Amino acid sequence: MIESKKYWYHSFMENHKKFIQRAIEISRQKMNEGAGGPFGCVIVKDNAIIAEGWNQVTSTNDPSAHAEVSAIREACKKLNSFQLTGCTIYTSCYPCPMCLGAIYWARPESVYFANTAQDAAKIGFDDAFIYEELQKPFEKFSIPFHQVVAFHKDGLKVFKEWEQKEDKMRY
Repeated sequence: MIESKKYWYHSFMENHKKFIQRAIEISRQKMNEGAGGPFGCVIVKDNAIIAEGWNQVTSTNDPSAHAEVSAIREACKKLNSFQLTGCTIYTSCYPCPMCLGAIYWARPESVYFANTAQDAAKIGFDDAFIYEELQKPFEKFSIPFHQVVAFHKDGLKVFKEWEQKEDKMRY
């Protein structure tokens, strides 16, 4: 078992070193330029970087402008697809819950990261409260969520139309 771990590590370092290093380099560069927090991401297809992203939350006033989301947006535009089939994501830190959701919707082959969520928490980027919220029923969230029951039927009508739509593109 130890020998196979050594082989995996050596193989990873040879094949992926430049991509994870680029994600880390972007995180430092863009942080120092004042773009946002210390997070960078690259997306690779066929052994070439097709997109780069970095945290732009404070520079764009967009709370969704995280490194992974930014890179996914760029890669999908380049590929003219809403999925990252055949792609690998390299990120400087384990993705937050929002970025994890975006990654799962984009469906890449795999994700590699450098820093852990615990490392991020130590410098003030703690996502634990989001994971805790997700375990609760929506009625107990710290931000109030309210279903407008009077319009539930109207909302369901659109879902029914989608269900019956013959030319829909599933994702």
